[in-house]
Amino acid sequence: MSQILVIEDEERISSFVAKGLKSAGYVPTVAATGREGYHLAMTGDFELIVLDLGLPDQDGFTVLRRIREARNDTPVIILTARSSVDDTVAGLENGADDYMAKPFRFEELLARVRLRLRTDAPTADMSLLTSGDLQLDLRTRRATVDGKEVDLSAREFALAEAFLRNPGQVLSREQLLSRVWGYDFDPGSNVVDVYVRYLRNKLGADRFATVRGMGYRLASDS
Repeated sequence: MSQILVIEDEERISSFVAKGLKSAGYVPTVAATGREGYHLAMTGDFELIVLDLGLPDQDGFTVLRRIREARNDTPVIILTARSSVDDTVAGLENGADDYMAKPFRFEELLARVRLRLRTDAPTADMSLLTSGDLQLDLRTRRATVDGKEVDLSAREFALAEAFLRNPGQVLSREQLLSRVWGYDFDPGSNVVDVYVRYLRNKLGADRFATVRGMGYRLASDS
């Protein structure tokens, strides 16, 4: 499993990212300061680094520059509240491989992580997710049921993807909210129930099972 270093001082965000990466099959390590992050980047065996710029002890650009000056070419995704064009350009020119502004949806971050790690992935086609007669094409963002294309909104597709990536696993409403709607969600919202109903109407009423008091799972016979 790929090891990923998360250098982020805000505990709410670092915990959210680490939990999401772990559930996606990665091994995350969190550093809360630039100094600790740099030390881990230079001594650990990481395949990717997620780096915040607003660190308490030193600017993330400094950490990135030191990593690159040490001839460490581990892919770096900058994840920051700084969203100006100047900051984006500075990040990429200092050696970052990608730049993502907060607030963000975890599914988008995960897609960028997978993109950066794709060269080390197995040769099998990982862009298709299949469950029974349901197929999701992650490249074209198209869904088909029994070979017929079904029109899904971006949120509906992301929700269906979350289920197909975790076949048979019960996913709580909180897990689905964080993965599809982002870390800054309202835990009291019923939006998950609404969108599961949308998916049932479009992809099959029996495809997504309700597990009372726990959440939803992809039906094994779907």
